[in-house]
Formats: sequence, C-alpha cells, structure tokens
Amino acid sequence: MAAVLQGTHDNYKIDLFRVLIEAVADLTGVSPDGERKASHRVIADHLRAAAFLIADGVFPSNEGRGYVLRRIMRRGMRHAELLGAKEPLMWKLVPLLAREMGQAYPELLRAEAMISETLKLEETNFRRTLERGLVILDEASKTLKKGDMFDGVTAFTLYDTYGFPLDLTQDALRPRGIGVDIAAFTDAMDEQRKKARASWAGSGEAADEAVWFGLREKAGATEFLGYETENAAGVVAGLVRDGKEVEALKKGDNGAVVLNQTPFYGESGGQVGDTGVMTGDGVRFKVTDTQKHLGDLFVHIGTVEDGTLTPGVALALEVDHARRKAIRNNHSATHLLHEALRQVLGDHVAQKGSLVAPDRLRFDFSHPKPISSEELERVEIIANDIVLQNAPVVTRLLSRDDAIASGARALFGEKYGDEVRVVAMGQGGGNTMGWSVELCGGTHVNRTGDIGIISVMGDSGVAAGVRRIEALTGNAARHELNNFRTDLRAIAGELRVSIGEVAARATAVLEDRKKLERELSDVKKKLAMSGGMSGDISGGRGGGKSDGADGVRIIGDVKLMARAVEGIDLKDLRSLADEGKKQVGSGVVAIVGVTGDGKAGVVVGITTDLVARFNAVDLVRKAAEVLGGKGGGGRPDMAQAGGPDGAKAAAALAAIEAALGA
Repeated sequence: MAAVLQGTHDNYKIDLFRVLIEAVADLTGVSPDGERKASHRVIADHLRAAAFLIADGVFPSNEGRGYVLRRIMRRGMRHAELLGAKEPLMWKLVPLLAREMGQAYPELLRAEAMISETLKLEETNFRRTLERGLVILDEASKTLKKGDMFDGVTAFTLYDTYGFPLDLTQDALRPRGIGVDIAAFTDAMDEQRKKARASWAGSGEAADEAVWFGLREKAGATEFLGYETENAAGVVAGLVRDGKEVEALKKGDNGAVVLNQTPFYGESGGQVGDTGVMTGDGVRFKVTDTQKHLGDLFVHIGTVEDGTLTPGVALALEVDHARRKAIRNNHSATHLLHEALRQVLGDHVAQKGSLVAPDRLRFDFSHPKPISSEELERVEIIANDIVLQNAPVVTRLLSRDDAIASGARALFGEKYGDEVRVVAMGQGGGNTMGWSVELCGGTHVNRTGDIGIISVMGDSGVAAGVRRIEALTGNAARHELNNFRTDLRAIAGELRVSIGEVAARATAVLEDRKKLERELSDVKKKLAMSGGMSGDISGGRGGGKSDGADGVRIIGDVKLMARAVEGIDLKDLRSLADEGKKQVGSGVVAIVGVTGDGKAGVVVGITTDLVARFNAVDLVRKAAEVLGGKGGGGRPDMAQAGGPDGAKAAAALAAIEAALGA
C-alpha cells in the first residue's frame, strides 16, 4: 500500500526503507542500486524485523523464537560483511529506524537502547564465529571447483563445534557454484545424537533420563518464557507417567507434562521449581513442581484434576504469582548478600551452594571461621542499603568471555554456555554495570526495593571452610520480626521491665542463677563427703574393719573411702575424689555417682605415697566392669570410668575393695 501511495512498483523504494538503505550505503561506501542492492535490502528488512522482535521481548538464543530472531539478525549481518563492513553495522542504524517508525510503534523508542545493545553484542559475537568458520571453510574447500559438493561431515563440524550454521556455509559457497552434501550433514547429526544418547544411557541415571532424552529428541528444547511473563499458552509435547511416556493422563493421574514453551521455571542454580495450573478445554492440571532435564527440557510435575490430557492439546499456563514473587525476592536478596559478604569478610568469599525457596533463602560460602555478630549486622545493613536504593535490576545477554571480563561473578551450580545472562543490581561500587553483577539464569525482581527487607537469621558451619547464612525477605521477614517483637514483649512482662531493659535484666537473672547453681553444687559436694548423700559401701561383704566416724574403712593396711552418691553431676566426681584424698591423708578414694536416669560414673583417686602399690586405672576398670561399662582411663593417681547400671553402685565399690585386699 505504501508503494502504491508513493507511485512505485518496488517496496524497497518507499521512504521507510529508502532512508535505511541509503544509510547502509553511506556506512559501507557501496552503491544502493548497483549489483549489491540485494544486500542493502536484506539489511534494511532484517533490521526492521529484528528490532520489532526485541522490542516485544524476544532475545536471540539457540532455541524457539529466540533462534528465529538470531537467524534473521545473522542473515542481515552476513550481508553487511559481504558489503565490506569491517565492524558491527546494524546497531548503528537503530536510531534512524526508531525515528522513522517509532511514531507509529512507540515501543521502538522505549526499547531503542536495548535493541542497539542486543544487536551490537550479537554482531560482535557473530563476527568472531564468522571469522573462525570462514578460515576453516576456505581451507577445507580450496581444492573444490564449480559443481563440486562440500563435505557434509565437515559442514556439521563447523556447525557443531564452531557454531557456524549450515545456511551460512551454503551462502559462502554458493557464489563459487559449490553445494553442500546435505545427506552427509544429516547423517553426521544423527550420529552425534546416537552418541549423546549412549552417553546418557551409560550414566547412573539411565532409567530416569532415557525417557527424557527421547522426548528431548522428539520435541526439542522447551522455550522458557518466564523472564517476561508468568502467564502464557503452550502445547503439550509429551506426557510421562511412572517413568514411561504415555498417550494420555486421566483425571486423578499423577504425571509429568512437557510443553513446547513455558513460563514455569525449572529447578536449577539453587532456585526451586515453579508451581501453578494449566487449563484447557475441559482439562485442568495442577503443577506441584517444575524440573529441568538434559539442561533445557522443562518437566511439569503434578496431577490431572479435571478431564484428560493428551499430546497436542493447547493449554493456558499460569504460574503461582505470589509464590514466584517471594522466590524472586529471595533470589535477588541472595545476590546482594553475596556481594555484602565479600565487602565485609573479603574477596575470598565465593558461593558454595544455595537454596532459593518462597519462604526463605540459604547461602553457603567459603570462609574459614564463624562470623561475628558485628560482621553479620554489617552484612545485613549493607544489603538493605541497596534494597532502599530501589534501583532497577538490569539483565543483559553477553558472551561468556565478555561477561567475565566485565567483572560478573559466576554462581555455584550454574552451567554456562557461550552466551550468558548477566544480572546487575544496585548503584555504586567499582563496576559500572552495577553494585552486584553476577551470571545467573534465575528470576529476579524488577527493582531492588521490591525485596522489601532482608533479615539475616543466623550463621552456621556446613563443612570445613564453608559457612552458611539463612535469611528472610519481604512479608516472611516482616512476620518473623513481628513474632520476635511479640515474644520480646512477653519476656519483658515476665521480667517486669521495659523492652529496652530486657537484655540487662536477663543477664542479671542468669548470673544469679549461675551463682545459685554453684552454691547448690558446693552444698551437694559437702553433703556427699560428709556421708549425708552416701549409700551402703559394704556391698554385703563383711571384710575390712568398720567405718570410722569419717566413713573410712581399713582394708589391710590401706585406708579406703568408698561412697555411692546421688544428685551430683558426674563432672564433679573428680573434685569429690580430690577432697576425699585430702581427708584420708594416705589411702584410696572410690566414688560412684548415680544419675537420675540410672547411669553411673566412677572415680578412683590414690594418694601419692601409694601410687607405687596401686594403680587408679586398674581399680576403676574393675568397678566399670560391674557397672556394665568397658575400659576407663586417666593417670595412676586419678582415673574415671562409667557404666549403664547405676543399681550396682555398691557392688562396684565392693569390687574395688576386693582388689585392694587381694
């Protein structure tokens, strides 16, 4: 219609395209109407298509609609290279495109910066691929002449190893009249799939993964839409029940659904999988978890609540929005805590694991010692300062090398391809991209203020050199803090002080309790040593002289103070034995303590002058054997053991007495 209105029979001579074509001619120095006019037109047309797709939220990738965009972009970029462009060209045309078409399509104006950045990055990466691939292609085809066929296996190697698409190989060879052996290319691809299947079959997860590999090969990768939306439509590509692919899932069946595309996040990188519902014509499937298999196959696990689900059915997909929001809060908070920990503890801090759930977050990191309360408080303050900035969270697609070069930190548990998502949030710090910059495939908040608040709950050890902090965000943090406040008020009421005086009053109460416990322990010890808490020490034997007033018996020519006591902590038995040795002056002290649950501990002490005749370790082992225990240890003058049968305390003391009289 524009061509008719402007009196031309050529769509590319209308003003919308002509402006772009002349701009390409100016940048390349190649006439727009000569023998290369087709290249000018491809660039203008593909620039328009790519810009509109990016403005609508599509980004270049190796699967789904992202792959369609990448093919469009790369064809235009290939023609820019054919026109002699030595550096990225298409991104330079974005302002002109936005000016020409932005009035009718305002999204172009709003997304202009993002379109330019995406095109520039893609063309930069593409040129690297092109240069590498063309060198290999030229070397492999230098002996070929017009009419020959280029080896399909080599074409597949270019595609599989170097990322050089088949259509580019065909485009590069077409001007020389050389074709590509497509049959050999296809055979090489099939062989690669067989090897991949064999490698999975040889893994420890063969039984589980075989079904997913078959679905992945048949249906392709699942396109993830969840960065842009939590509601979408998808088509059922496969159904699995009890580890096998099935043709239907009926009402009440538990199973798994694979779709062509999905907004549901599959568990990975520490972030748990999404839940929600899928609905269609008379069908409802409740999603209780989403997992990822083989890297890019999203598997929706759940139950059919209504109807029958079959392959090919179109479904409306809805993620549990409240749950996803809580997960986003916690995932973004994890990034902020990571950077805050590095600032407080040092650059040695690196992520060693994480859990990002809707109700909490857990973050494991390298650090050789416990974190002090002051350090933990500083981490929390720094992270919340970034939350209060309410700065936008910016996501970029970069090559892995460029991302690492920019200072982005890689996270534990993530697997990265040649192209990565870089998540930047906060302002300040040494990185111009953001305060926190990390490689991450998870979902995040739009602005740091969406997190609400970060409340660190504590620090603990996980393994040697690995610490763990746990935290809450948003409403979960607010509810927990409200609970703390309620408990604090109750404690203040019990202590009859204001909230501000609780800590001091609690400290005083604990000190008073410790003092009373010490005094009680001293009283119990005195009672025990005076005989007031002692049991019968004769053990039913009539040997030895009778006890004196101090409770000491004479065994041969040796004094023996033998007592069974209750209500004494077993850790205090040694001090009782020391006190007994002072009382007897020269002799042996044997004390059995019986706990409230019927277990026993025994201590034997020998004064220095008798150590040459008797060994405390030997004597305590005699008693331990009677008490049902084994072994015992210590020094010749003081040894300790224990046993489970406190009812035999008197018999244990009798065994020691017998050993002395032997």
